[in-house]
Amino acid sequence: YRTMLDFYYMLYSAPCRSILMTAQVLGLELNKKKVDLDAGDHLKPEFLKINPQHTIPTLVDGDFAIWESRAILLYLAEKYDKDGLVYPKDPQQRAVVNQRLFFDLGTLYQSYVYYYYPQLFEDVKKPADPDNLKRIDAAFAMFDTLLEGQQYAALGKLTLADIALLATVSTFEISEYDFGKYPNVVRWYDNAKKVVPGWEENWEGCVYYKNLYLGEILNKQ
Repeated sequence: YRTMLDFYYMLYSAPCRSILMTAQVLGLELNKKKVDLDAGDHLKPEFLKINPQHTIPTLVDGDFAIWESRAILLYLAEKYDKDGLVYPKDPQQRAVVNQRLFFDLGTLYQSYVYYYYPQLFEDVKKPADPDNLKRIDAAFAMFDTLLEGQQYAALGKLTLADIALLATVSTFEISEYDFGKYPNVVRWYDNAKKVVPGWEENWEGCVYYKNLYLGEILNKQ
């Protein structure tokens, strides 16, 4: 018997979508609770009590709360992936998966944040900065290198790394960043869309995000 996992999220959020796909892979049922950032739900006292950093995604497992999506991914895998299906037991194999997760956090997704967030989410929206676009190109070029001769992001099999990176790369796609010049990424992405359970819901979240936030900047391009 498992405790019900409460999952505080919004479907438009890429980090939230990585957890939804991972839950599908691990056969976990999430009790989904929407936290509408635009409506200020994350600043309500009852949510601040759970997560003083007031970010989504946040996971509550019994009386234990954890946030930061990749910390949640690792927690779910360490607790519920008993067979090492997407997170192997071997320390060196784990280290490779972790490296890819941190590459996603610190390099690939972060390049999205640098370039797109000032245009979308600052009080006074800023124009696109070509230097930050170069950061995206550099991040994709590095990902392309990591994927040389590989069908998966790590270890030649489906792992947490693919799931997190799929949530990120699909967000670049819906934002109309063209990564066609990175053939290994294109090949990896086409495969990941087929093999990661929950892809459809992830894409639905991408479209929701586009409709909510991207209209203005995509029309400018």
